[in-house]
Amino acid sequence: MWASFFRSKSILITGASSGIGEELALQLAAADAHLTLTARRRELLDALARRISNSGHETPLVVPADVTRDGDLENAVREAARAHGKLDIVIANAGFGIVGPFSRLTLDDYRRQFETNVFGLLRTLYAGLPEIQKSHGHLVLIGSVAGWGSTPGASPYAMSKFAVRALANAITPELAGDGVTVTLISPGFVASNIRRVDNRGTFHSEAGDPIPPWLVMPTSAAVRQILRAVARGKREAVITGHGKALVLIERFAPWLIRAAGRRMATRGGHRTEPGSRT
Repeated sequence: MWASFFRSKSILITGASSGIGEELALQLAAADAHLTLTARRRELLDALARRISNSGHETPLVVPADVTRDGDLENAVREAARAHGKLDIVIANAGFGIVGPFSRLTLDDYRRQFETNVFGLLRTLYAGLPEIQKSHGHLVLIGSVAGWGSTPGASPYAMSKFAVRALANAITPELAGDGVTVTLISPGFVASNIRRVDNRGTFHSEAGDPIPPWLVMPTSAAVRQILRAVARGKREAVITGHGKALVLIERFAPWLIRAAGRRMATRGGHRTEPGSRT
């Protein structure tokens, strides 16, 4: 049972205020892990900590942090190590998606995408690495199947996730010599708020999900798969059936992905940000 692997482990989660990060916190708390939760919105973290405490589990340590700011993650790691005496696992989960046709995007859009999804992830790993090396622990990178195949209208997001996958492939053997395990998680469509956040990182509660419901995996099921993969020390885990299918096609029949992309572009089937009329 994967839950026993996490018992008494000190775990830091970025982007813990909603979606996959929130569900990771709930399931890890139920597994009796010592949690440190970070995100930009303190009020959401406090509400989650109260929910966990009210369910009879250890109250998580809440440390507000913005992965785009230098120093925030170092502070979170210090607080986690001070509170729990160690840090065993860092889950670099914070991220969002910038979407739209290339001709309407700007260099600033791409910079903001990389600042969170790539450099924010790097800040998280660099901040946590010294403690993880001490504990011979685990780094978990939340990527995406978009890191395997890019589609029209999502070039900034796909580029950022390709970069995360490249990073994982490079550092996994590098850090193995230090006793550090690296797991890349590549989800497909999972129920979360990411598709209700606009290109400026603003959440729109009224925005609908453009993905058909039958394609979206419940967050709780996805997180169980994620934690099972981490407990087993897997190098990469692709989450959701359609995600696994996309990766297989990209590896063995990439021309099918290219053909589908051409049809999407011809029909104007690019993704738009929440609230957009384009």
